[in-house]
Amino acid sequence: MTIRVLLADDQALIVGTFRMLIDLQEDFDVVGVAANGREAVELARATSPDVVVMDIRMPVLDGLAATAEICSDEALRTTKILVLTTFETDEYVAEAIRAGASGFLGKGIGPEELLAGIRTVAGGDALLSPAATRALISGFLAAPESAGATVRGADALPELTTREREVVAEVAGGLSTDEIAQKLYVSPLTVRSHVQRAIAKLDVRDRAQLVVRAYQSGLVQAARE
Repeated sequence: MTIRVLLADDQALIVGTFRMLIDLQEDFDVVGVAANGREAVELARATSPDVVVMDIRMPVLDGLAATAEICSDEALRTTKILVLTTFETDEYVAEAIRAGASGFLGKGIGPEELLAGIRTVAGGDALLSPAATRALISGFLAAPESAGATVRGADALPELTTREREVVAEVAGGLSTDEIAQKLYVSPLTVRSHVQRAIAKLDVRDRAQLVVRAYQSGLVQAARE
């Protein structure tokens, strides 16, 4: 299957490099290049890409606002957003994930990491496993002033079964499918099945939005220093 990619970045050298790299891959197709957030939204609506590689800081309309517009468009429900950021220092990443982004990568990544990241979000998974990402998600998504999180424990997400809530909590903790399987003594296939059922029941886009819902509902709480 060919993954259709839209690149959005106002730095011509960076976007040009990314395009050359992606064009070399047989399973990728660059369907457009945007120099600002407004162009990204318009091109997304015109081309319906599988993945938008989105810079945060762009003119006209920044990456956060562009992400929100794309992810709120029902016609683009299957389009995934992969945000590029300065990683540990960019607190706007949590806003992007709340807006609908499926994950983020630092701009210092290597070529293989970028390609793997695009394939990951295109496949419906989220880039939420590194420790730095877990800390960022915990620090911002569960803040009452930003996410309206409450503490409801077992009463949270009543749509889910007990096992599904358990799996979602582990996903929100940043564990991979294999790590969850090992911890809960089940197969990776079983974990994926629980995740997919939870996504369907809660009507969210992907694993990243599952994490958002877990924190907002109070199923899990942020670790406080």
